[in-house]
Amino acid sequence: MLHYQSWKGRQKNSYLTFLLFLVVSFVFIGCDKGSIQKSEISTEAFSSLRTPVFEISPSEIQLKLKKMGQVGRDSLSPDNRTALYYHDGGQMLWFDRQGITDMADTLIQRLFQVNRIGFSDAFFRVKDLEGELQRFKALDFDKKHTVNDVIAHLEYNLTRAYLTYVAGQQYGFVNPKHAMNRVESKPDSTGKVKVSYVNLFDSPIERPSHIFYKKAFRKIQNDSVGEMMTEVEPQSVLYRQLLHQLDSVSSDQSRKRILVNMERCRWREKTPMPTLGKRVIVNVPAFMLYAYGPDSVMSMRIGCGATKTKTPLLTSAIEYMQINPEWNIPQSIVNNDVMYHAGDSSYFARHRYYIAERSTGKKVAIGSVSRAMLASGKYRVSQDGGRGNSLGRIVFRFKNNFSVYLHDTSTPGFFQNSWRGVSHGCVRVQRPFDLAHFLLGDTDSWTLDKIRISMDLPPMTEQGREYIRTHQQEENGTGRKLPFKLISYMPVKPHVPLYIIYYTIYPDEYGRVTNYPDVYGYDNLVWNHLKKYL
Repeated sequence: MLHYQSWKGRQKNSYLTFLLFLVVSFVFIGCDKGSIQKSEISTEAFSSLRTPVFEISPSEIQLKLKKMGQVGRDSLSPDNRTALYYHDGGQMLWFDRQGITDMADTLIQRLFQVNRIGFSDAFFRVKDLEGELQRFKALDFDKKHTVNDVIAHLEYNLTRAYLTYVAGQQYGFVNPKHAMNRVESKPDSTGKVKVSYVNLFDSPIERPSHIFYKKAFRKIQNDSVGEMMTEVEPQSVLYRQLLHQLDSVSSDQSRKRILVNMERCRWREKTPMPTLGKRVIVNVPAFMLYAYGPDSVMSMRIGCGATKTKTPLLTSAIEYMQINPEWNIPQSIVNNDVMYHAGDSSYFARHRYYIAERSTGKKVAIGSVSRAMLASGKYRVSQDGGRGNSLGRIVFRFKNNFSVYLHDTSTPGFFQNSWRGVSHGCVRVQRPFDLAHFLLGDTDSWTLDKIRISMDLPPMTEQGREYIRTHQQEENGTGRKLPFKLISYMPVKPHVPLYIIYYTIYPDEYGRVTNYPDVYGYDNLVWNHLKKYL
């Protein structure tokens, strides 16, 4: 390839080479008429062609390339990467000493097919690129379209279109963190921040890197543009299914839904965790949890965050479970509900709440705590574990930035509803013991029975039934049996990956691709960023 600096040093030779290219072109054009013979060609014949519109000026081309794009702060977006490349004097990618390379034709031909993925070739300026390519090949230059103008425009716009396509297909045309994490504002109690936003998306997805762009440039130099454009095509089964659906839909709404979910298929996890054949997926729009094993799948209904307290989308791993956990009530719930019952001992007793100092953990008398004290955040309100606890009888813990988790519930009746946006952000699971069994895998039957007994579920082994017969006690002569708490903590080893996702088209437990309602309106958020490509 011809670098700018070396090109400058051979400007005179390049000029003569190009003139020779012109003359040879004219020779071949006229051969069939017999009007020009090769023996008639001499360097004196070039003198009449010395016009500005035909004269190549590498320095002028370089200046034009530098001016064509502004380098922004995000040097890894395709537009900025293109601008930065030419601003720093990058070598010509699509031209060599023989003219424009075949890679330009390959790129334009592939870009004319972007309607296959629902995009418009107008965004990539394909017709403009084709027109300028034909102008160059036909030597159709004039004062408005000099050879330097055409070379600069082709070079820059071919690179921009190519990088936009390959980066978008491999990593997504929409950055979900930008699209979804600057939408819902939240109040700032300190008064120091003008606007802060609620994080809705917290999965560690990959974005184009310097290494990726180096590879993309290298593919041009190695005549492998078509190979690169095929290589970046998403490979997931769902993407292929959606691509097939796109050919048969007619309504704008269905097409929009398919394109938005195809875009979600392009978002790649940054650090895939080893699954050992297991993973748990929560799909919010479906209100469903899927637990995938090496050769099986288990599904169950879930409850997610309400519209005002959305369940965040994230990637983590379930590390352990707690049986009969206490519930440390979030401060937002304390402020919105609990503090209005300050001093009401019967209310706190009925809900089995207690109050403790956050700094020391020391419990304080209910009657001594005012509304202002509860609102200050210096006191923690918690609910004793066991029967009636809002978390139910078991909770599944994983690291995240939102203090959310999967858990049982004391009010399972809502699982019969189609709309199950009921929580403050946590995920309530319909069959928590089955999920525990899945996470633990081949655990001995007595351990499983200890969990069942601690959750007030019937034991399945004779050892468990014998334990109940010999240890059951009544609660202060009331006739009610006291709950057992044989086990309170169980590690999950190895940790099981957890993905909380948002797909409005997704396979059910039988692999059937199913449509789900856009419960949080996230389809529209993604669409607003995606539609410029369409």
